[in-house]
Amino acid sequence: MKITLIVAAATALAIGPALAADGPRAALLDMLAAKAAKETAGFVGFSAERGGALYLGPHTGGKAETNACAACHTPAPTATGRHHKTGRDIPPMAVSANPKRFTDPAEVEKRFERDCPNVLGRACTAQEKGDFITYLSGQ
Repeated sequence: MKITLIVAAATALAIGPALAADGPRAALLDMLAAKAAKETAGFVGFSAERGGALYLGPHTGGKAETNACAACHTPAPTATGRHHKTGRDIPPMAVSANPKRFTDPAEVEKRFERDCPNVLGRACTAQEKGDFITYLSGQ
């Protein structure tokens, strides 16, 4: 319990007061922080820098045409992306341009389950998910 509170406090400091006040997104990050603390020895919080590297790529292991999240979502997370196969628009990933991003835990998990194997060739860890959300929450 004490570790979870420390991790949650560190996460709130790392992601800033604006995000910490955001109920659903903050709750999702708290849940991911608890999972990350169990998965990763020495976990101390999420990193927007790591999240940005995850978003921008490039990565190996996944599909060549989707070697980064930015391949479909554009390098500018505030811009509208385009699905590489269907050509349909994808709403911006940045929370500043799309405030509902990362507020529905089921939808967030569904997207990570689909997109991580395409980009990375494997499932994302809880720390990667939290880093990713932290990065895009600051954009």
